[in-house]
Amino acid sequence: MTGIANLIMVSLDSPDPAALAEFYHRVLGWEITHSETEYAMISDGTTSVGFGRVDDYQAPAWPNPGGTKQFHFDLGVDDLDKAEELCLSAGATKPDFQPGGERWRVLIDPAGHPFCLCPRG
Repeated sequence: MTGIANLIMVSLDSPDPAALAEFYHRVLGWEITHSETEYAMISDGTTSVGFGRVDDYQAPAWPNPGGTKQFHFDLGVDDLDKAEELCLSAGATKPDFQPGGERWRVLIDPAGHPFCLCPRG
């Protein structure tokens, strides 16, 4: 089935767009294509992720039985332990609640958004 559109960008709310762009630049290796106080963006040349400043930003809770997580990225990696170590050194944190056991890892980005590291394939 051919869609009527293609995904060109996802935008995330953030208290500090430049810092969040730098974090995901380190995690994904994508180029920072724009970085200012109010807005920043990274891109792989096809798809972009933007980060917009929101005053009084409130990070989603994890875990959150109320369901206000909003979204999360699943990022494919070759080595879960190594990827986790690198993400933590880039500024991520690891919550105690890990529903995937050893199958995947939930981490929290510097703005409080959860994301998952998953084995490739």
